[in-house]
Amino acid sequence: MANDPLFWVVALACVAVLIILMVGVGGFAKGGDFNRKHSNRLMRWRIIAQAIAIAVILLFVWLRSKG
Repeated sequence: MANDPLFWVVALACVAVLIILMVGVGGFAKGGDFNRKHSNRLMRWRIIAQAIAIAVILLFVWLRSKG
């Protein structure tokens, strides 16, 4: 499975969601000006990244079930 390029796209999408989530949680925990300025934007980015990750995961599962 590690030789499959689509697997690496799925892994990259999941890591992107994790990074966005960690920056958002870190900003929320720290509070202050960063949280006030960027919390909603990070939430939107996380939701978009999760939707992309789910779509890529479903594509991966669908393509692997056919062959």
